This record gives sequence, structure tokens and C-alpha cells, in this order.
Amino acid sequence: MNTIEKRIKSVQSFMESHDLDALYISGTDVHLGEYVSDRYRSREWITGFTGSAGTVVVTRNETHLWVDSRYYLQGALQTENTPVILERLGDAGVLDPFDWIRSRSDTIRRIGLDKTTLSVASYRVLKKILEPALVEIVLLDDFLEELWVRRPENPFSTVVEMNVEIAGESRGHKIGRIRDKVKSAGADATIISTLDDIAWITNLRGGDLPHTPVFFSYLIITSDEVILCTDESRFDTKLLQRLFEEITVVPYRSVMEHVERITSKGLSVYISDECTTMEMYEKLGGCRAVIEGANFSTLMKAKKNEVEVEGMRRAHYLDGLALVKFLHHLDTNDTEDLTEISIARLLEDYRKESEEYLGPSFAPIAGFGPHGAMEHYSATSESCSVLQGDTLLVLDTGGQYESGTTDITRTLALNGVSDQMKRDYTLVLKGNLALSAARFPKGTKGYQLDVLARQFLWQSGLSYGHGTGHGVGHRLNVHEGPQNISPRTLQVPLEPGMVLSDEPGLYRKGEYGIRIENLVTVFEEAVTSYGPFYTFEVLTLCPFERKLIDVSLLNTEEIAMLNAYHGWVYSELSRELNDDQKEWLKEVTLPIEQ
Repeated sequence: MNTIEKRIKSVQSFMESHDLDALYISGTDVHLGEYVSDRYRSREWITGFTGSAGTVVVTRNETHLWVDSRYYLQGALQTENTPVILERLGDAGVLDPFDWIRSRSDTIRRIGLDKTTLSVASYRVLKKILEPALVEIVLLDDFLEELWVRRPENPFSTVVEMNVEIAGESRGHKIGRIRDKVKSAGADATIISTLDDIAWITNLRGGDLPHTPVFFSYLIITSDEVILCTDESRFDTKLLQRLFEEITVVPYRSVMEHVERITSKGLSVYISDECTTMEMYEKLGGCRAVIEGANFSTLMKAKKNEVEVEGMRRAHYLDGLALVKFLHHLDTNDTEDLTEISIARLLEDYRKESEEYLGPSFAPIAGFGPHGAMEHYSATSESCSVLQGDTLLVLDTGGQYESGTTDITRTLALNGVSDQMKRDYTLVLKGNLALSAARFPKGTKGYQLDVLARQFLWQSGLSYGHGTGHGVGHRLNVHEGPQNISPRTLQVPLEPGMVLSDEPGLYRKGEYGIRIENLVTVFEEAVTSYGPFYTFEVLTLCPFERKLIDVSLLNTEEIAMLNAYHGWVYSELSRELNDDQKEWLKEVTLPIEQ
């Protein structure tokens, strides 16, 4: 019996002792974030799957894992030779987890869920689906605590302050803006659990999660006090003194006591049902009223101020220098001994040359050949490929800098290329250029622009399964809401200051993958008689893979855009390169002629 099988058996024994027919595991944590600490990697613990998204349902005799198209291949590989049954969302006949549970209502009569990691919104959806099927939902405390042997503790890293010269707005001013909105919503207080919102509001950054500069905490804002639930020991004396002028710092584990104290006063409390756990929601029973809506800070944070946008430009300039030095190294040195792991480390070494570099913004994705067709592949010592052969490398990486966050993907041809590779690459490139050149009226949502990046692939009977663009934080989470660009009809208008990725792709299973990603920011270009019109400013500074461009597929306008972009990359970066690097960059950014 392997480790995963033993763990599943222990969970099923727990279910039997608590008269449960199934357990639902979301894989998130008490802050309901996408990225979690080792303590809350429950999805990985029970199935062996390491992806950042997926749902697990354990029954008395089965274990099912649902993944989306990004993780089809990874999910299959990591659950091989285990009892886990992989459910590929989007495949014909595959129900989503909630509908699947309902379809098994003859055998699933009682299902357990961890109320400490279950959002109010998810609970309501599940209840609406399962109640008519007479499936009873049982809310549990953290049940893995008694099953997970040697479960890791949460880290509590040192927290540092981000100067207002970099943040562009003081925490006092941000708190004041939130108070005004809470009051306008008819509430007396708000409770914020999302870690990136708290980091942004307080102008504080930590290191409790890999690659993501947040810290475990809760924030309670009332009309006359601000309570930050985290540990004092993580602040130096001077920073703690500055915080005490505006904020009361209390122990992290005392959050529920303070929530109960607030509710005992009979206040109205404003929360986000998507960002509040059922455990906390139960504590709000004594409130005069619970008013729900999106966290006000989430949209505030997404619309970067001028200082933040300038910081993002600075971060991308530094990142561009590292990328060009790295690409020059690849083009002028023997790459036969490089692997998917070592090539990512090589790029990291060039990023580290900047004193402003803080670390990666996410775990690097370096997929060579068939691994590149796995959209979120992560190389391990067992799976790592040597970069030999006539195929492509998808390299998706990013950095955290003092002034901002980067995320870039380039598809590289280290050896020979085929006509099909060049055609595929150029169709993806055309989509990237078309989206970055979009001009759109105020009020436009991301899903209304998504087709611009897909149109050329669609015309050739090709497509990709992931979204085209996600929001990016300012020295914060590399995935940030509420904005995105995808087929999902998210009703969030794109507004000036928002930063998003532009990353169409194409994935040929068993052969290779292609993805091209730049970051862009929204700005107001003009005001016409039809109102304000917005467009994108490209932030990323890095040449495209010239060896993969089929010029015959580009029109005159696209060639002009490509030449303008490459000319900008050269003019911005060349002055800080040595002679060899500068000459190389000049060569790969020369104007293309049709």
C-alpha cells in the first residue's frame, strides 16, 4: 500500500467513525487564497497532485480529483498508480464536483466539509444544489488536524514596510477610503481575510507563502479602530511603534475573539461572501446585520496609482535587462547540458544581479517538448528533461522587485524548428499583438476582448483552454483579481491602472507547447463624443523569438507593431548592456521586412 493509499484509508476511517458518506476538500486555506502554505496543501496530501487548483471528493470507496485543462497532463502523471480517479473538467460527460455529488445522492447522504476553509459563497452554492437531493451538509472543524501526521505549522516571517514613495498612498489614507465605503454601504465595520488585500492596505509585505510577499493576518476596520491580527514578534521595534500610531496589533490566533467582541456590540458588519469562511460567518450571528459585497480594497488595489504603475515599469526594465543577458547567454554558449531546471536557475542568476530583485514571483515553468504542452508543468528531478532535440521550450517566469512584480513567457527554439512550429508560433504572436493594440470604450469587460487573442488560432481550427489574461499585483500576488481576460463572463470593467497579462498559447499534446506573454496596463487614450476610450501600454521588455516568426503570415500593420516593439526594447535596454550583449540585442531586434 503506497502513501497516498494509506492516507485515503485514514480519511475513509474518519468518515466511517463520523457517519459521513463523503468528504469535500477544496485545497485552500483559512484565508481562501489560491496559494497556500505547506500546512494547507490538503489536496496534495490526499492525492499527490501539486497543482494550484483542483477539487477532491473522497467517498467510502473512491477518491475523485477534478482539474481544469491546465492540469490534465500533470494530474494524470501525479495520480498514476494511486487510487485517485482523475476528472477532467470540460471533457464530455464530466460533471463538476457539486453536480457529481448530487448525481450520487443515493449513496451520499451526509457529506463533510471543513468550515475553516470553506467560503460562505461555496457553501451556499453547494447547499442549493444538494438540499433538493436530500444530501445533508455537515460542517466540520479542521478534520485533517487529527489525520495528518507531522503536519507543518504556518510560517511567521519577518514583515517589512513598503515606503509610501513606492506604494504611492499611505495606509492611513487607504483605511480612510475603506471606512467611507463601508459607511456608504450601511455598515459599521468590515472584516478582511484575504492576505494580499491586507498587505496592500497596510503597506506591509512578508514572506509566509512561497514567491508571494504576504503574511498571515486578519484585518478588522471599524469607525474608530483598526485591528491587525498577526504576531508582534514579526515586526522590528521601530516598525511596531509606527504601526501602533494607527493600528492595534493582536495575536493571529485571537481573531475569532475580536470578531465576537465586534459582533457583541451589535454592529453591522460588511464582508465578502467569497472571502469569508463559514467558521467566521458563524461568529457573526450576533451582528445587527451582515452586509455582503466584494472587498472594497480588491478593486482599489487592482487600479494601480501612478506611483505603482511607474514602479511596475521599473521592475520590467530590470527584468528586461536580466532576460536579454540570459537570452544572449543561450545564443552564444553551448546549451546541450542544460535541463528544464538548470535553465530556470540560469535566468534566476541573471535576475539576482539587480540589487532591487527580491525573488521569483512564482515557481518557474520550463517545459521542453511534450512538457511544454502541459500548461502549468513544473519540472522535478524525476521528470526533468535535458534540452536536446529539435523542439520548443516554454519558459514562464517572473520576479518580485522592490518596485513591482513581473510575469513573462517566451517560447524559445534552442535547435531546429519545423514549418508547423513557425506557423503555430506566428498565429499565437498575432493574437498577442492584436490584444495589446486593442482600443475600447470605458465599461468594456475582459471577456469582450478575449476573442482578439484567439481569432487567428480559431481560423485555423486551433485553440487553447486557459484564460488569456489575469491581473497582476504591485509587489504582490502574481495572480490578482478582480479583472481578467478570458471567455468567462466576469462583469468587471477594465479600468486605468489595472495590470494584466496578455498570454495566448497553443499546446500540441505529446509534441510541444507555445505561449507568449507580456504584461500590459490599461490607460485612457482619448475622450471622444462617445466617451473615454482606453488601450494598453505594454510593460514587458524582451524580444520575441525571431527564429519562429513566419513573416508571410503577418500583415503590414503587424510587422509595423513588431518592429516598433523591438525598437523600443533595444532603445530602452541597450545602454546598460556590455558590447557583446548590445550587439546581440541589436541583431535580434532589427526591423523585419515583408
